[in-house]
Amino acid sequence: MACQRHPNLYQERRLWKRGWNYVIGLDEAGRGPLAGPVVAAAVWVSPEILRLKDKKLKLLLEGVKDSKKLNPKKREELWQLAKVCSFIRWRTAAVSEKIIDKFNILEATKRAMAKAVGKITWLKPGGTPDKKPELFLLIDGNIRLNLPFFQKAIIRGDEKVFSISLASIVAKVVRDRIMERYHQKYPQYGFDRHKGYPTKQHLEKLRIYKPCPIHRRSFAHVVGQIRSGLTEN
Repeated sequence: MACQRHPNLYQERRLWKRGWNYVIGLDEAGRGPLAGPVVAAAVWVSPEILRLKDKKLKLLLEGVKDSKKLNPKKREELWQLAKVCSFIRWRTAAVSEKIIDKFNILEATKRAMAKAVGKITWLKPGGTPDKKPELFLLIDGNIRLNLPFFQKAIIRGDEKVFSISLASIVAKVVRDRIMERYHQKYPQYGFDRHKGYPTKQHLEKLRIYKPCPIHRRSFAHVVGQIRSGLTEN
């Protein structure tokens, strides 16, 4: 099967035809870093979007792809385009490094996704309140959430499914902003540049300054520096 050039609305359209008006794409950002939270985004795209003939929407549909394949400027541009589209809504949730350390990164990711879904109280197009919509969740990867909704896990969903791909962008933008704020508090680590990922620069700063309060103490690189500090003392 040929690779899709861009994520598309195939999965969403199939579900819309079956009567699911609230199809939610879910993805996360921040499973790999050594510091900071994991952030999940739940993105809803209304079926009404198919009726729109808008240049900005065309840019959005053609531009959205897995956030890891986009530079920060492009992610921000797409985030802004989606933000002003009346037929796209999202919620985000973060789970801290403390919860990651207490359980594990997979469990923390599931909790972040569940929290994001739990924040959904969107308005239907036209303004009618819908506080308990029937949801169908499209989830990136091989994840099952302990939630009372129909779900479909899609491997590499961020490369195939529009709402999941947009969720990956939203989660990444939100998490990057969180890490930029942490940079103001802990400037010596360079969180504004590497966002907590184990880059050469980050590992060197970690070796010099040792872990700060937002470092994940259950991750191997951080554990190694904690043990190193104990040995030196």
